[in-house]
Amino acid sequence: MGRLSLQALPASEMHLPTRAITDFIRNGFFRQASFSPALRCLSTADESAPYHKEQNGNSRHKIRKKPGVFMYRVRNQLGCSVQLQRSCEDARPVTVAVLDTGIYLHPDLKGRIMEFLDFVHGRNRIYDDSGHGTHVAGCIGGSGLMSNGRYRGIAPQCLFCVGKVLDHNGEGSVDSMYDGLDWVLRNHRKYNIRVLNISVGVGQPEEEKRIMEITELLEKVWQAGIVVVCAAGNAGPGNGTISPLGSIRKVITVGCHEGGYFGNRRNLCESYSGRGDVGILYRKPDIVAPGTDIISCGNRGSNYVKKSGTSMATPIVSGAAALLLQKYPELSNEEVKRKLVYSARDLGDSWNKQGWGMLDIERLFE
Repeated sequence: MGRLSLQALPASEMHLPTRAITDFIRNGFFRQASFSPALRCLSTADESAPYHKEQNGNSRHKIRKKPGVFMYRVRNQLGCSVQLQRSCEDARPVTVAVLDTGIYLHPDLKGRIMEFLDFVHGRNRIYDDSGHGTHVAGCIGGSGLMSNGRYRGIAPQCLFCVGKVLDHNGEGSVDSMYDGLDWVLRNHRKYNIRVLNISVGVGQPEEEKRIMEITELLEKVWQAGIVVVCAAGNAGPGNGTISPLGSIRKVITVGCHEGGYFGNRRNLCESYSGRGDVGILYRKPDIVAPGTDIISCGNRGSNYVKKSGTSMATPIVSGAAALLLQKYPELSNEEVKRKLVYSARDLGDSWNKQGWGMLDIERLFE
């Protein structure tokens, strides 16, 4: 049975080419690759010290010598102003489906979790024993309630349907991902699911047929009108290193940019971010977004934690899609994708690193 798992940085596994999944399987790349079994979350985490603690009922921020990136800096860089977010408040919020490690009832997310399904342990309660899924959800649409707006996500009114497909180690079976995708496809109208975030990558399955089935199901999800946003993966910098799910042509594949927030760093795409295959006729990744040292919701109390990876860049784009659909619900997923990539800011980098460029939310709404 194929496996899903969390991928820590730096990635050391063999790289997969980024051609269509059918080519992966027909040409036997999965059999040749020496992966640990994996369907994995694409991030690294630093949770050794929360950035926000509760003491005697009052909140206090605790900033270390090398702090992470406040979400307000990400929003400012991308042109996602408070005024722009408020301009969408009168519209009906859209629902974002997140297939990940679960979700914690963080104060920034409470009251907006429409459904929770545990495809790993079958539990009925809402939980996240890893923290990865909660961090992702906070990037998409955390309210910033416990941080005076510092860590507010991109679409702070969006609703969530969450499928837990990975365990506390960020690992899970391909079957759990299939079940999660199938649930989204069958229930998207009921919950008004317009966006699906997948910060998960595929390693070597033991059954190639199951990967084919997941690919076909993911394409059906897109055909149902849902904006599917997938991580490029952390297997860079080699050519053709995008995660197989991100290699599907129709989905929006997101690479990671370091953001240029720190003076001693170059304003470039991260070296670990999955690269496209120069031999294909379409661009992958489609777009890049900040994903390094992002501070978002943690899974303990009301804390916030720092994480990096394409897992963090992906929900930034998912949040932008959700915000756009909140204001313009008549848009199709194809139109959302076109607007995202055509409004992206060209960084002057090669297309297999940056795709169409950096997400630019201000231009997206023009």
